[in-house]
Amino acid sequence: MDATVGAQPAGDQSGPSVEAGAQRPTAYIVQKGDTLYSIALNHGINRKELAEWNNIPESGAIHIGQQLSMSAPHAQAGPSLFSLSDSPPPSAPTATRDSGLPSEAKPLANTNKLKTEPRAFKLPYSEQAIAQLKGLTDMPRTVLAKVDPMIEKQTGTVIPPTEVIADPDRIEWIWPTKGKLLEGFSEATKGIDIAGKAGEPVTASAGGKVVYSGAGLRGYGKLIIIKHNNTYLSAYAHNNKLLVKEGQTVVKGQKIGEMGSTDTDLVKLHFEIRKNGKPVDPLKHLPGISG
Repeated sequence: MDATVGAQPAGDQSGPSVEAGAQRPTAYIVQKGDTLYSIALNHGINRKELAEWNNIPESGAIHIGQQLSMSAPHAQAGPSLFSLSDSPPPSAPTATRDSGLPSEAKPLANTNKLKTEPRAFKLPYSEQAIAQLKGLTDMPRTVLAKVDPMIEKQTGTVIPPTEVIADPDRIEWIWPTKGKLLEGFSEATKGIDIAGKAGEPVTASAGGKVVYSGAGLRGYGKLIIIKHNNTYLSAYAHNNKLLVKEGQTVVKGQKIGEMGSTDTDLVKLHFEIRKNGKPVDPLKHLPGISG
């Protein structure tokens, strides 16, 4: 039976209007003569919101004996975070200072018309809310670091929105001399051989400290070893002349020797890069073109 006809009888106490400061009931039973508009007006509620809370169609049809929820379902569940509605009710209940974060909010009836993606959130004033906001503002700033193109290409790794520290041991290498590549990297060679003429300059492939300069290592002739950081070393073998001494600091591109054929039958530079003591392919670290 539709209760949209008739006015509320005089003296009927079933649906009185809410006095200023009175507590609104959580539910209301529709009486004869009630309309959705009159119920909303008597309880200080927006008619449109009352209809949404109770899944009432646009026609606003209600019937005698129907129980109406007088507050938003999410407000009844009592969460600490809730969405801002387009037209907040004048006397909508707010969370108290002692309210906590619920572990799970159970859905109530007539909620299928509620927005599931709120436009904004608000917290009631409390020491707990201040602590939560402070925790968000104290989060570390994100620092973007340069990503090794080889790693990005091979793994497709995406840097997450967290703090990233650049690798302090990463090195930008240059070719130690100009010349044709004679032999590539393998487990046997441990490096690459670059052809050239006697006396041509050999330069430091990267800056660092000379940790060896001499001819005491068999098979390498006159050899220079540079320590670049805690990860990388580079070696320059078969030199005709050594121009740096142990303990000396050199910069990238500085001339450190002259090409020769010591302890080999061909004028060439044998060049190695070692990562944590293990030989790695220099061609994966050097620019694409020699020189």
